[in-house]
Amino acid sequence: MTSTPGDALVVGGGIIGATSAFRLATEGWRVTLYDPEPGSGATYAAAGMIAPTAEIAPGEEENYRLQCGALGAWRELARSLYDVTGETLTIVEHGTLLVGFDASDRRLVAQYEAVATSYGVRSHRVTRATHPDYFQHVSPRVSEGLYLEGDAWLDPDHAMSLLTLAHEALGVSLVREEVVLAGVDNSRVEVTTTERRGLGDIGVLATGARALPGGVAQRADHVVRPVRGMTVRVQGVDRSAQPTLRAFVRGRPLYLVSRPGGYGVLGASSDEQRELVVEAGELQRLLRDALDIIPSLESAALVETRQGLRPASRSLSPFVEVIDGRWAWLSGHYRHGVTLAPLAANEALSFARSVR
Repeated sequence: MTSTPGDALVVGGGIIGATSAFRLATEGWRVTLYDPEPGSGATYAAAGMIAPTAEIAPGEEENYRLQCGALGAWRELARSLYDVTGETLTIVEHGTLLVGFDASDRRLVAQYEAVATSYGVRSHRVTRATHPDYFQHVSPRVSEGLYLEGDAWLDPDHAMSLLTLAHEALGVSLVREEVVLAGVDNSRVEVTTTERRGLGDIGVLATGARALPGGVAQRADHVVRPVRGMTVRVQGVDRSAQPTLRAFVRGRPLYLVSRPGGYGVLGASSDEQRELVVEAGELQRLLRDALDIIPSLESAALVETRQGLRPASRSLSPFVEVIDGRWAWLSGHYRHGVTLAPLAANEALSFARSVR
């Protein structure tokens, strides 16, 4: 095993690449991070939920078990970031309220409850009468829901900002160029960008939904496909002291992550395509569903829309693939990139320690 840390090259500056670079740097690796636009992919569009329970889906029990360790990993990462930067990454732990808009949607809530129960999860039935605060701003036609403990959220923009500060403090070099080739030369990893060549002892590929660089792409066993997601940012409804709101509305999923001051992130858009365009129909459906479940959004200001491409593997599960013995490819995190970022970074660090 390598007796002392050496040079590490990280390709991809989203939340997973950024956390991986941070973890490697804290252990003494000399890290170079390559990305022409750090944080501009799926991380940019993410709402920031750490929600293993709310994200439960049939056939994805392995994903759920993995995500159960995410909140603890984020708490540890937040402490490490504070030690380096002196600034606090706030993690809000209010749980999730899951509701259905109509009778069909309430059946979907019941189906979710059955799957969650089969995974050993305990949820709590709550009503407007027993927990009136939980239903703040929720349509009066919704009188009950499921409360899910253990879910949280953070602001990905703030997390990326703190990671950037930490990189600077730890001497991480940022190269704002695209890596077009990557490989191994004489037991060292090498990259070629549009402008230069770089060498290191180990490499981490955290390219998200983007194609792998030439050289390693041909030897990878896994495949990821891009799944487009859109979030809408609004200003004017403050549920930040309440559980994150999730709903089924006419069979479609919806969420509102509410931050202090009335800033909210609406989402649940998902399309199997790679074009980053705001389609009028998709935006209209998302806003209509949001207004039906949260009528007070009628007077909220529309701040912006954001889009990103999530990396989905064949199994919809994340993976770590070692390529040519010295590259670790971390991908397949799909809609759980923010949730799993610190765990993925730990995988990158374990790989670096193992390379001889």
